Amino acid sequence: MEVEIWSDVVCPWCYIGKRHLESALASFASPDPVRVVWRSYELDPNGPARRTESMAEVLQQKYGMSAGEAEAANARLTGLAAEVGLDYRLDEVAMGNTFDAHRLVHLAGTAGLADAMKERLMAAYFTEGIPIGDRSHLADLAVEVGLERTAVVELLAGSRFADEVRADERRAAELGVTGVPFFVIAGRYAVSGAQPPELLLDVLERAAADVAAGSPAPSSSEG
Repeated sequence: MEVEIWSDVVCPWCYIGKRHLESALASFASPDPVRVVWRSYELDPNGPARRTESMAEVLQQKYGMSAGEAEAANARLTGLAAEVGLDYRLDEVAMGNTFDAHRLVHLAGTAGLADAMKERLMAAYFTEGIPIGDRSHLADLAVEVGLERTAVVELLAGSRFADEVRADERRAAELGVTGVPFFVIAGRYAVSGAQPPELLLDVLERAAADVAAGSPAPSSSEG
């Protein structure tokens, strides 16, 4: 069974959603393996490689929050992340364009390392303050998860996997995705947002039962 996940490596809810899915999968009793496929989604596709603003300042600009409201929102997110074992340091994040990061996840997928690459990128961004749009840092992170530096450097200097990233984003638009994380389970059920593990587990079990019974995919979505 396949679980597709549209997400961005700079989306705080996506990292929490990743942990929720991992928890659900740990409780999912199935004789068949589950294949997780990471799909690309850029929250700020036209953004520069490196932003100078803090996350709190971006929240103020984008949503019209006051400085206090932005700090409170970040504090709430940090607390929710801590509940699933994540150490968010949102005042230290180095924001930037994520197109190259998504291309790296696709490259890692050719070696069975997409999940490891996604995890490393998110940890680097949310916990370590590594500039997510800086190619030299991206190359180092890719090597850490087991990719060959020569292949990584060539990818970052060229356009390999650009079409795959754009294809993911076009499909997201076709599906009506307006926010991430967005899960499509067994091509049958869609789940939007960082839903609790219990809900994800329920959808996994229903999808598995449908697949086993040979039932057609439903047209409705689970939200």
